[in-house]
Amino acid sequence: MRIALHTKVRADRIEQYETAHRAVPDELTAAIRAAGATSWTIWRSGTDLFHVIECQDYARLLAELEHHPVNVAWQTRMAGLLDVEHDYSETGAASGLPVVWEL
Repeated sequence: MRIALHTKVRADRIEQYETAHRAVPDELTAAIRAAGATSWTIWRSGTDLFHVIECQDYARLLAELEHHPVNVAWQTRMAGLLDVEHDYSETGAASGLPVVWEL
């Protein structure tokens, strides 16, 4: 399945956000893959961040990562950089952007 998300980086933290993503911990990428993701891409337009995630089951991915120690540490780090965070709760599974058109 493919999920699109929208989050927002704080305007004064764009550089730190991009720097952090140039060095995502190997333990985090391994946990994301183990939770079922095969691809995760983030685009930025100003302060808007658009994520596209390819995974087997998005609800499962969130459930497995929500309390995973390496993800909790990463999300704590990201919380200081973001105005709108990625929601790892059960509610977050329904927060993907709706598809309007696809070729």
